[in-house]
Amino acid sequence: MYNQALELIKKYDTIIIHRHTSPDGDAIGSQVGLKHVILANFPNKTVYIVGDLTKRYAFVEDWEPNEIDDQTYNGALAIVLDSGAPHLVSDERYTLAEATLRFDHHLFVEKFCDVEIVDTSFESCCGLIAHFAKHCNLTMDSIGAKALYTGMVTDSGRFRYESTNGDTMRLAGMLMDMGINTEWLFANLYLQDFDSFKFESFVHENMKRSPNGVVHIHIDDEIQQKFGLTLEQASEAVSFMNSIKGSLCWLAFINCPDGTIRVRLRSRFMEINALAEKYGGGGHQCTAGATLTDANDIAKMVADADEMVADYKNTHEGWL
Repeated sequence: MYNQALELIKKYDTIIIHRHTSPDGDAIGSQVGLKHVILANFPNKTVYIVGDLTKRYAFVEDWEPNEIDDQTYNGALAIVLDSGAPHLVSDERYTLAEATLRFDHHLFVEKFCDVEIVDTSFESCCGLIAHFAKHCNLTMDSIGAKALYTGMVTDSGRFRYESTNGDTMRLAGMLMDMGINTEWLFANLYLQDFDSFKFESFVHENMKRSPNGVVHIHIDDEIQQKFGLTLEQASEAVSFMNSIKGSLCWLAFINCPDGTIRVRLRSRFMEINALAEKYGGGGHQCTAGATLTDANDIAKMVADADEMVADYKNTHEGWL
């Protein structure tokens, strides 16, 4: 399948790279990384990156999306990254392109591009792109290497998640050899403003726990205004609840400006993606997301999660 992807990239002079909405480090990193892999090997091509704007990863060089018109898609190749379903893709105009290609590491839901490389064995889409480049003997510049490394770090939980394996570390090492300043990178990723610790303290004081150990919190409009949070900052609440013994699942419900509620789901040992899919989302086995349109569904989702945890604890040993 890599050969098919490479032939498509070789064929088209104009390439437009998409990724999912509300991008994380893996979405931004894979987008910038692939752009620079292409340009390093085919400098005469025109490569655009598109999608909704986010400032969270503005430290990633060349991260800012391009503004292009519909005509740009005529006779072009559109590449979709890190997206498990068509409704998750930021900017639906990828369908206007002459040909489409997808790289993804989420659980397969449906085929929506002409050529698809979907491999769930990778911890990140960035890892998949790095492997594609290595397998096809493609070079990359330092900008691409730093972007891909950023996505590998963030989507693997700093190389702690179960999806991390030996290949992850070997590919990360290959990228590091290109001169990545990891101290600077980790400072940009994980250092927090002083006021953000007040929000973290609020989460710890106000999170709730279901009978079987599902930890959850709803970050509504009032809370976001109180702490002056962006949507990305509010969504970090899920990471503040990940170290509670006996809790195999934790959920953060975040009010969005459009009236929907973004749900970030995380789990330990047990699979959580089925719950996300039930509520119109998806993702990985232990890391997933969904979107609710009715606040009444929060209690229903927590109840469903509690039932899943109870079943897991009753049928498995060795959980903490």
